[in-house]
Amino acid sequence: MQNSQPSIPLLGDDFPTLHVQTTHGEMNLPEDLKGQWFVLFSHPADFTPVCTTEFFAFQKRFEKFEKLGCQLIGMSVDQVFSHIKWTQWIRENLDIEIKFPIIAANDSVASALGMLHPQKGSNTVRAVFIVDPQGKVRLVLYYPQEIGRNIDEVLRALQALQISDEQGAMPAGWPKNELIGDRVIVPPATDEATASQRLQEHDCYDWWFCHKPLQK
Repeated sequence: MQNSQPSIPLLGDDFPTLHVQTTHGEMNLPEDLKGQWFVLFSHPADFTPVCTTEFFAFQKRFEKFEKLGCQLIGMSVDQVFSHIKWTQWIRENLDIEIKFPIIAANDSVASALGMLHPQKGSNTVRAVFIVDPQGKVRLVLYYPQEIGRNIDEVLRALQALQISDEQGAMPAGWPKNELIGDRVIVPPATDEATASQRLQEHDCYDWWFCHKPLQK
């Protein structure tokens, strides 16, 4: 018996090709954002308290995402006029303007991204996709409807991914790791000669755990 569940993008997969309607007009993903990072995050429904706090938090950090060359994109299965009315409410009542587009997704779009979980009702769960300039899925997070996301963690993960592509692996809690602070982990050696050399070239706890200063 074949599995009828939709395929969910996994790490390293190409982000699914989607044609969507947003509050900023029609978009083709990931084609329209080729060459830049983007964060697509879904929310269960407009005009709900937890989602409103998340959108407020994302917008407060909008410029930080922009400085990292990253486009924010919101999404739920609400219709676009609902998104527009909600962002107007946010502007008028919370004194902040939502500057990123919000997708009005149909069920097929939401299902393609694994955002519809039957046991959680008909609304989209709180999903986060970080996609790189090549259109590859680099990070996936799913939160239940009842728990709001930590937007600083999304920002931290984006920055860590960008640095790791150039410099090496990032430790737990970077840039405030309890062992090595904001330093970068050197990839483990794969042969004996390199293992011995690592101990001479880097600060190490052992040959398999070496670290180096972050290049800023």
